[in-house]
This record gives sequence, structure tokens and C-alpha cells, in this order.
Amino acid sequence: MNVSTSLRVRLPAFVFVLEVVMIALYAVFVTYDDNANAKMQNNETNPMDNSLYRDYPYFADVQVMIFVGFGCLLAFFRFYGFSGMVFNFLTATFSIQWAILMQGFFQFYYNGKIHLGVINLLNAEFACAVVLISFGAVIGKTGPVQLLVMALLEVPIFAVTEWAVLKYIRINDAGGSILIHLFAAYFGLGATFVLYRPSLNKGHAKEITSYHSDILSVMGTLFLWVFWPSFNSALTLKGDDQHRAVLHTFIGLSSSTITAFALSAVFNKRGKLTMADIQNVTLAGGVTVGASVDMMISPVGAYVLGIMGCTACFFGYRYLTPFMARRLRIQDQCGIHNLHGLTGLISSTAGICAILLATEETYGPSMYQIFSHRAPPEGDPKLLELQQLIPGLKPGLGRTAKEQALYQVAAIFATIAVSTVGGLLTGFVMNLSFMASPSDEGCFNDEVFFDMPSDFDSAEELKTNMSSDEKLEMSSTNSKV
Repeated sequence: MNVSTSLRVRLPAFVFVLEVVMIALYAVFVTYDDNANAKMQNNETNPMDNSLYRDYPYFADVQVMIFVGFGCLLAFFRFYGFSGMVFNFLTATFSIQWAILMQGFFQFYYNGKIHLGVINLLNAEFACAVVLISFGAVIGKTGPVQLLVMALLEVPIFAVTEWAVLKYIRINDAGGSILIHLFAAYFGLGATFVLYRPSLNKGHAKEITSYHSDILSVMGTLFLWVFWPSFNSALTLKGDDQHRAVLHTFIGLSSSTITAFALSAVFNKRGKLTMADIQNVTLAGGVTVGASVDMMISPVGAYVLGIMGCTACFFGYRYLTPFMARRLRIQDQCGIHNLHGLTGLISSTAGICAILLATEETYGPSMYQIFSHRAPPEGDPKLLELQQLIPGLKPGLGRTAKEQALYQVAAIFATIAVSTVGGLLTGFVMNLSFMASPSDEGCFNDEVFFDMPSDFDSAEELKTNMSSDEKLEMSSTNSKV
């Protein structure tokens, strides 16, 4: 093992500093919100009205996606299973802690404290998902210190972008297609561009999967698939909006799944299924319906979006990822640009179309709840009429459908620009010599950072026992990954 990858000083020292900073910040700025504060309880308080019972099921579902779904999915390399799952565990845990503070900064600015409740944890999990998606672009060629640094820098950049887009541009993005998927994809591409390793384009002995690693990875896919409706619907308005979000997500995932099986078989030279397609392409529909998930796009619209997202994702893996590695110096190890970038663009475009087509005839007065920025401003007589029909309706900005669509376009370009620049800058920091980065030979290898059990097979032993046909298959697998 290269001495420069030793974690004995780097990781403990870095974690110690982070924990000291975290303790100080939590002590000064973080307190309970009203639903967790004992002083707010009295004999008129009904414990069952606590927001815990509304928000915790979604928090638990997204937590399964973060720690089990992503963890298993990232364990697809044969010699990198420990790293894929454990680095995901480490990065996710820190990202959530850090996101509570970074997303709460603006709450602190207005209220003097960060009021912590389950809803804050849920929002922090979404920020964590951004980091883990970006992690997919650099998996195999980074160490734990580098990943913690990536989380340390990406979370505040994401928090500021999220705040600015929602406060000033003001968009509809219930499923996070713009603020989560597009941001994460282009941040990851920016980082991996700086971390480019020319030798990896020629293939790597350990950049392969195995029977058991593929099974573990598809288990991660199944966890993500099952809980994705919670991810897309968690922050939508309660009631019919949330109901539609669950329905649309399931339909989009279902159509993308069966389409993925069909495409995998027809484009395989031997007419067989490819596990990489099942692990990744099947999830495309969950992203593609995200921007319009709570809108009246109709079940057939969700079905078509699932097919479109799956198709774009499939051909992206097949043609675009190798092209980007060869021509653009972008080694996207997990193909996050296909599953989150391309599908995020399709989803954002579909959301814009849904906004342009939205009318009171289709939505009724609730149109001004779903598209809150189109609601009449304060003082408009129409606002009073709508508030008679929908008590509690808040004043909006009085935007037209075309104006809102243009703001959506502005948010897309702004998010991509900020995330790309942020990824490039983060990549430069991650590439510093003292970050315990593995050598080219040490990439995709758990032995660099872990004490391995005695039954761990080295790549050299594997190749010695392989037939010529198996070596050819390994070379083919490398080119696909």
C-alpha cells in the first residue's frame, strides 16, 4: 500500500476538527422547534397533533434510501464493496449533520436560532442525497478524506443555491429535478473533470463486477425503487398533491423498468440482459417525473415520461459516457449524468410544459396553491375571492404561465452553472497532495483503505484463474463501466 494513502493521521485529525467545529456551532445556534420543545406543551396540547407523526414516515423512508439504497447500489465493483458501502455511510452521516447547519443558516439569520425538528432532518437528507449522487462520479478513485472534503464544500454551495433559487427565482420543483438531480450531476461532473486519470480510460484490472457484487447492487436499486415515491412526495402539499406525486412516481418507475428490460435485451449482442442496465436505468422514471410530480400531468403523461427517461438514460450509458471519458476528460464512473443529468433535463422540460398548460379549468382554484407564484398579489380583489374558496391561500406574485416558465428556465441554467463551477473548485481541493488519494494502481481496491478478510481475492489471483473468454468479458465490462 502506498504510504500516502495512510489514514492513521489524516482521517482522525480531520474528523476531530470537524467534530469540534460541529459541537461549537450546534451549542451556539441549534435549539428545538416547537414540536420538540417541552416548554411548548400544556394541557391543551394533543400529542398526536405533533408534526413527528406527519413527517417521520417520510424521513424514515428517505433514510433507507440514503444508507441502504445508495450504499448497496455503490457496492457494484467486485473489489470495492467495502469502500462503496462504508464510504457512503461515512459521507452520508457527516453530510446530514453539516446540512442541518448550512440549510439552517438562513433560518438563523431571520430568527436568531436554528429550530431543529424532523422536517429539518428530512431537508438535510435531501442535501445528503445531492452529495451521494455526486460521489457516484468519483467512486473508485477517491478516499474517505477526499469524500468528506467534497461533502464539506458541496453542502454549503447547495444550500446557498437552493435558498437563492427558491427565494428569488421562485420555481416549482417538488421532486427536486432541478435543485437535487441537476445540481448533483453537474457538480459531480465538475469534480471528476479535475480528478481525471488518463490511465483509467484504458481499463483497470479491478474495475469489474462479480456475481455477488451485482446482486448486492441490485438490492440497492430495489430499495431505492420501493421508497422513491416517498422521496418525490415528501415536500409536496398534503392531500391530493401528495397523492398525485405517489401515483406519478410509481407509474414512471414502472414504465421505465419494463422499458429498461426491453432495451437491455435488444441491444445485447447475445440477446441477454445486462445487470448494469437493471441496476441503474430502471430508476430513470423516478427522476423524470420529479419536476411535475404533483401537477395534473395525467397517469399516461407519467407513463410516457418514464419511457422517455429510461431511453435517454440507457443510450447515455451506452454511448455518451464513453464519449465523455475519451473526448471531454470526464470519467463518470457511475454514469450519474445519465441517471440524474439527462433525466433531470427531461423532467425540467416536462415541468415547464405542465406549467404552460395549467389552467383553472383543469385544476380549479387549487391551481394557485400548486403554482403559488401565480396567485394574485396582496390587494388584488381576485385574491379575496380565491381565499373564500381556499381558506389560507397566501398572496402570490401574479405571474402568468409564460413568466413562470421563463423563471424555470433561468433556474435550470443558474443551477447548472453554479454546480459546475462549484464542482470544479471542489475537485481542485480534493486533488491536493495530502488528501490520501489512491494511486492509479490502487483505484477500485478495498485493500488500499481496509484490513481485508482472508477470503478476499486479489485481482492477480483472479486473472491467473480466468480463461481467455473470461478475460475478454472483463475487458468488455471495463469499457461499459
